[in-house]
Amino acid sequence: MKITGAAAIVKCLLEQDATTVFGYPGGQIIDLFDALYNEPKINRILTSHEQGAAHAAEGYARATGKTGVVIATSGPGATNLVTGIADAYLDSVPLVAITGNVPVALLGRDSFQEVDIAGVTMPITKHNFIVKDPAELCDAIRRAFYIARSDRPGPVLVDVPKNVQQALVEYAQTPVAPPHKPPMQADVTDAVALIDGAKRPVIYAGGGCIASGASAELIAFAEHIKAPIASSMMGLTAVPTDSPYCAGLIGMHGRASVAKLVGKADLIIAVGARFSDRVAGNRSEFCKHAKILHIDIDAAEIDKNVTTDAHIRGDVAEVLKLLTRAVAKKTDDGMIKLNAELKAAAPLPPCRGGLSPRTVIRYVSDNVGDAVIATDVGQHQMWVAQGYGFRAPRTFLTSGGLGTMGFGLGAAIGGAVGAGKRAVLFTGDGSFHMNMNELATATRLGLRLTVFVFDNRTLGMVRQWQTLFYGKRYSSTDLDGNKTDFVKLAEAFGAKGYRLDNDADVEKIVGAALAEDGVTVVDCVIDKDELVLPMIPPGKTMNDIITEITSEDKK
Repeated sequence: MKITGAAAIVKCLLEQDATTVFGYPGGQIIDLFDALYNEPKINRILTSHEQGAAHAAEGYARATGKTGVVIATSGPGATNLVTGIADAYLDSVPLVAITGNVPVALLGRDSFQEVDIAGVTMPITKHNFIVKDPAELCDAIRRAFYIARSDRPGPVLVDVPKNVQQALVEYAQTPVAPPHKPPMQADVTDAVALIDGAKRPVIYAGGGCIASGASAELIAFAEHIKAPIASSMMGLTAVPTDSPYCAGLIGMHGRASVAKLVGKADLIIAVGARFSDRVAGNRSEFCKHAKILHIDIDAAEIDKNVTTDAHIRGDVAEVLKLLTRAVAKKTDDGMIKLNAELKAAAPLPPCRGGLSPRTVIRYVSDNVGDAVIATDVGQHQMWVAQGYGFRAPRTFLTSGGLGTMGFGLGAAIGGAVGAGKRAVLFTGDGSFHMNMNELATATRLGLRLTVFVFDNRTLGMVRQWQTLFYGKRYSSTDLDGNKTDFVKLAEAFGAKGYRLDNDADVEKIVGAALAEDGVTVVDCVIDKDELVLPMIPPGKTMNDIITEITSEDKK
């Protein structure tokens, strides 16, 4: 049958089970929003800004495992998506962005609100399309979803000129093809020999374990070879925090116990991880004492940052199943016992000041069950990654690769919508100033969302680096001049606001905030010089970890 291009896009969305879309309308995408108007099976979430829509679509995808969808108009609408698209690209999040553009006849003429968004996003998408022929529209939408979720997931953009949305196209429903899993490429024999020969294996789990839905397989494999699991920030939630196999966060702000544990290993098994600079530090010195086995779906990651002794390219869940069957079952649980001993001997360092961020995080962790936890980027993000008690996969939404301040509130909204449950956002006053306009979205939707603003009147992580490495020259990080009253701000958006400034009131105030059914903002006033420790200085190794601050460290 023949229908308009806009109506065809809607039918293709339903084919792909894309029943929730985030976005913001405009002149060059109005036809698509008009087609969505009469489709009750698709939930349209209008945000306050296109960047918030992109992050919400990311949060939805991260929390559900489905492909997120974001829609925006041409020009500034499309360019406002760019940060969210880049964020999804670096964290391997399946996302389809659909943008409007001027009619084909006006392309290249500097028309009003015309931008070559396909050209702009080429380096930060798995693929993108500009659909100039209406006959190619349905195929482009279907291919976009297929590419976004196949192999290593990521974002795809489809740019649809206005005349293509209005043209009549032939539509016939097409079955959805399952995502392609590439054939396994490896000498499995070498990998099995490394594991069987190891006396002190440690698993380094990354975001690929979440993307692959491989938590059960990861835990079964760890139990089979008696190996503790250290997680990158993107790999957190793959194993419950209270599991004896969970070592905790690895890397620049990872636990000191993890650094010591990895130092004792004779084999590092990297699973769906990419040895980023925040983990590997000085790559030439990373784990030189141990063999390295790398398991990843993306061939480009193999030997890119760290040279491995063996590798297996393939879907993480499938590879772990194969290895669990192939390797000998180990009975020596020495590394599991060592993990417990090291964690007990090297707890997270205490915080200073009247209100400890760790106290707030611990109370929330103990009292919200399996809520979706989101963060922005900075010190608060590291405190959460270090100390929150995660129980299930896909409950931690954070910007890893791009490190996007302003990510959190949109992601929390998308996560709450997708998971259908309460969300909690931990943010800093610097990050919150970048995205607080999305409080209007959260209150309009009636979400059960609690926001904790760690308010230290500074850009805390940058200030920490200035303290440790730049002679306390606090250039452009002081926010003392900001007069934002977060309690009144919450009330202005139709939310409830609380202020907290000491540990003694955590149970009363945080408890009251968590008991609310709607949107709540808690202004958590913390010390400006609160630091995130431990910390491995940039370009250094785990042997250089800082666990306490001395005058020597501050030079």
